[in-house]
Amino acid sequence: MQYEYLLRVILAGICGALVGYERKNRMKEAGIRTHFVVALGASLMMIISKYGFQDQNGWENVAFDPSRIAAQVVSGVGFLGAGMIFMQRLTIKGLTTAAGIWATAGVGMAIGAGLYVLGAGVAIIIFVAQKLLHGRFNWLSSPKTEQLVIRITNEPGATSQIQQLLEEKHISILSFQAESSGISSEDITLEMIVRFPGSYGVEQLLPIVQEASFVRAVELK
Repeated sequence: MQYEYLLRVILAGICGALVGYERKNRMKEAGIRTHFVVALGASLMMIISKYGFQDQNGWENVAFDPSRIAAQVVSGVGFLGAGMIFMQRLTIKGLTTAAGIWATAGVGMAIGAGLYVLGAGVAIIIFVAQKLLHGRFNWLSSPKTEQLVIRITNEPGATSQIQQLLEEKHISILSFQAESSGISSEDITLEMIVRFPGSYGVEQLLPIVQEASFVRAVELK
C-alpha cells in the first residue's frame, strides 16, 4: 500500500506544479517549486492523517479521526499564503497567488485521500481558469497603481488641466505634490500616485498625459 501512497504524493506534486506553472509565467512570488512542495506536503499529511495510525500498538480496531492532521494543514497553509500578500503603491498584491497556494493544498489533500479524479480535475480547473481570466476579460482586471512624475511648463491652470485630463479618462489621483523643477525655473514637477482601470496598459497611460501641449516630460517610477 505504501507504493500506492507514494504514487498519490507524486501525482499531487504534479498537479501542484501545473498550477504553479501558470503563476511562474506571470512572474509571481510563488511558482512551480512552491506549489509542487505545498501539494506534495499536503498529500503526505493527508495520508498520514488517514492511514498512519491505524496499525500502531495494536489499536487496529480503534476508530480514528482522519481530520485531525488535515485540519492543521488547512490552517497552516493559511499562514503560508499570508506571506504572499503585500502592499505595493497602495495596492494589495498577491491575493490570487495566496488563494492558489490554499487551493493547491486542497488538491494535495484530495489526492492523498485517494480522490484522484477530484484532485486532478480541480488542478486542471484552476490552471485553465487562471489562464482564461488573466488578460482575456478587461472587466475582470484589477485596477493598477503607478507613480507618475510629470514636468510641465509653469502656465496658469496647467496643474488643474492635468487633473481634469486624468479624471476624464477615469484615472484617480491618490496623492499629489507639486514643486519647482530643478531643470528650469519656468517648469513645475508634479509627483502623483494614480490608479487607473486594469484595462489600461502603461503604454496607454503615457499618451493620455502627453496630450497636453505644456507637458515637457513624463516618467514612471
